[in-house]
Amino acid sequence: MKVIKTLTAVVISTCLLAAPVSAAAAAPYWNTRAKCEQTDPEGRVIPTRYGNGDLGWNHFSGKHNVKKCRVVNAALAGKVDKKDGGRLEYYGVIVQYARRTADGEYDAGRGNKFGVITAYCKGMNKCPNWINE
Repeated sequence: MKVIKTLTAVVISTCLLAAPVSAAAAAPYWNTRAKCEQTDPEGRVIPTRYGNGDLGWNHFSGKHNVKKCRVVNAALAGKVDKKDGGRLEYYGVIVQYARRTADGEYDAGRGNKFGVITAYCKGMNKCPNWINE
């Protein structure tokens, strides 16, 4: 009986110490499905995922007015302009060519690359409508 009381006390105290994960600590939702995909000249297959309001297609198609895959794919078909670890910059397109974003907040899943974070027209917050024609 003494052993059972001790074991119960250990189980209860262990459960109390394991606090639930807060909503703030949980990874934010983002849609990992790919809207489009392009292979760059160095053979990297780069997806443009739907994402959410902060990154990916759902971010830049609204905020930066890039609404056609061909706009993103045209930039990705060129050479990398700037490279910093897993972060690649093509003219007007920023890519995270790694499983996770640099801050570790988003994860593309095992065996996947994160892909396009944002796309924009250099020197402006919102691309002109003609870019999508």
